[in-house]
Order: sequence, then C-alpha cells, then structure tokens
Amino acid sequence: MPTTITSTSPRSRACLQAFSVPGDDSSTARFTIRPATEADLPRLTEIYNHYITETPTTFDLDPFTVDERREAWFVNYAATGRHRLLVAERAGDILGYTTSSQFRPKRAYETTVEMTIICAPEAVGQRLGQRLYEAIFPELEKEDVHIAVAAITLPNDASCALHERFGFRLAGVLPEVGRKFGKYWDVAWYERRL
Repeated sequence: MPTTITSTSPRSRACLQAFSVPGDDSSTARFTIRPATEADLPRLTEIYNHYITETPTTFDLDPFTVDERREAWFVNYAATGRHRLLVAERAGDILGYTTSSQFRPKRAYETTVEMTIICAPEAVGQRLGQRLYEAIFPELEKEDVHIAVAAITLPNDASCALHERFGFRLAGVLPEVGRKFGKYWDVAWYERRL
C-alpha cells in the first residue's frame, strides 16, 4: 500500500500516513492518520457520544462533555509509548480514531493494551478501521507491549472480522455482562500477541 508522508518533522514522519479509500480515486477520498491533538477533542467527543446514545458498542450510558473527555480520557495518551491515540481525517474532518489504552491499572498488566476503533457514522464501511490498525500496530511493535486485547459487544460481525484479519483470536465470550437500552449484551474478548 502506498504511503505519502505529509510532514517533515521526524516524529510526524513516523506517524502521518495518507491513504486512498478503496474504490474512490478522487482527491477528496484521501485521508491522513496522525496522533491526536487537543484541538481534535470536540470532534472525537461528538463521534464517541453518537455511540453512547445510539448503539450498544460502548457501555457508557451518558454522553460526555469535551472537558470530561479531556480529563478522564485524552490525558492518558501520548505520541510515543504504549498508549496511543491516532485520528484519521479527510479535508480537516476527523473520521475516526484508534487507541491503545491501559488494560488494567495493576502494574503486572502494563505490557497489555486494550485496543479500540471508533469511526464516525458517515465513515463506516470505508475500511477506515483497517487503515487505523495498519498505522498503529507497527508503532506498538516498537514498544514494550506483549498482548493487545479488544472487547466487542455482540453481535458485531464487521468488528470481529477486522480483528481476526489483524491476527486477533477469540479468547472468550462473557454472556450478558452489559445492560443497555433495556437489554443485556454479550461481549467477546479477542487477543493478539505482538
């Protein structure tokens, strides 16, 4: 897959990648993957809040303000290290993001990260999740990370297939562990060694 570097700083060159959306050769179909900045927070919060209010994808129940999202979430990520937050944007609009987050706070878990991909509703089906994972995993392989895990609310065939494409295997399913929209949801746990 061709990669176009769009910045000259060494840190940016390691992170920024421009990709074409499959099936669309127009210049507006190109997007850039880069580390998130604080200026991205309003859009990242908007995208995440959609999944809180409209889907069982996340078990958060109440939408976040930008300030809440900054203090409880954004401050946990950096441009280097185990815990990353990369965004995909096109024409200045954030289309989605991926994170590698702390799995659990106990120190023995520090070489395990929990992966998340969230795409704006209008970007679903454009293989954006694939491109985000193609950008983040090579960076994580340079870090002291042993295992990546992902929790997927079921049913979600597309997310399960994406993770399997990236070498994740099903570790188990926890039945009815989350209650949202008046229904209990199963969660599949996937894991991958780095």
